[in-house]
Amino acid sequence: MKIVFSGGGTLGSVSPLIAIFQEFKKQRPDAEFLWLATRNGPEQNLITSYGIPLKKIFAGKFRRYFSWENFFNPIFVILGFFQAFFILFKFKPEAVIAAGGFIAVPVAFAAWLLKKPVFIHQQDIVAGLANRLMAPWAKKITVTFEKSLKDFSSQKTVLTGNPVRNDLVALDRKTSCEFFKFDPNLPVVLIIGGSTGALNLNNLVLASISQLVEFCQVIHLTGGKISQQFKHPRYQAFDFLTQDLKQVYAACDLVVSRGGMSVLTELAYLKKSAIIIPISQSHQENNAIEFFRNNAALFLAEKNLTPQNFISAVKEVIGNQSLLSNLSRNIGKMMPTDAATNIVRLILSL
Repeated sequence: MKIVFSGGGTLGSVSPLIAIFQEFKKQRPDAEFLWLATRNGPEQNLITSYGIPLKKIFAGKFRRYFSWENFFNPIFVILGFFQAFFILFKFKPEAVIAAGGFIAVPVAFAAWLLKKPVFIHQQDIVAGLANRLMAPWAKKITVTFEKSLKDFSSQKTVLTGNPVRNDLVALDRKTSCEFFKFDPNLPVVLIIGGSTGALNLNNLVLASISQLVEFCQVIHLTGGKISQQFKHPRYQAFDFLTQDLKQVYAACDLVVSRGGMSVLTELAYLKKSAIIIPISQSHQENNAIEFFRNNAALFLAEKNLTPQNFISAVKEVIGNQSLLSNLSRNIGKMMPTDAATNIVRLILSL
């Protein structure tokens, strides 16, 4: 059996596909895989770390705002389509799987023309533009939330939850703290800036870090974009982490994150207490509100958020064990843990 995955540009569309890949390896060890990714996105190191063969193709981003790049992107989309068409024609996959992202659109169209079944997964509550464009070509569409069922054809759409990688199982906290040379008796806060560098959040952290380290230790995943450096034994910054991400999750007591569903699913799977700061006026706000309504995470609006407000929120949560326990328990109820299994069974059955 041959499977093609397509996703990239950010890690948001990559993580659930890796979870599906891991489940395929369990159910069909003889399967062959190929990943079609962007030419310069952040996903390449993560994908290849799992031993998945990767080919890079051109891609054009579908921007719904004015940008000079919009005039050139149709050329990249056409180039990407022809690259995908000939790669799929040669590889001859039994299925093409995507989870959103602009890179997947020409791939899905090429697969449809070649009469290869296309499966897409909708992570966020609000359907993304890429998935809406691909929906007519899809054989089946799986969704994370029941609310998303109405966004696609009822004959195609199945509620499964969101897949999560099976190698993120938490390790021993004390051992993980020692891995980062942290004191296990002090609380650890993980701050995830975003796979492509959430500049506003990173700048907020840098403006707050000198006070944060007075009462906690901080691991900061910057996404590779950070305007300045801060050095302190209680602060460690990383551009990206792949295999060591499980060490980070094991060490932390609280996570501050954007509202991407891949990260939120991982936090739910690991029952990690969280403060969500979504990108303003984006699908991330809908994700954050859903978790907040279920008392599964705290929600801080980015607009008008000051370093002092941010510091106060982190200090209040990290110092309240009862609140941490409640958030941990409730976020653990947000997602089923068998989404990847259900999606792979669905694909194999068809």
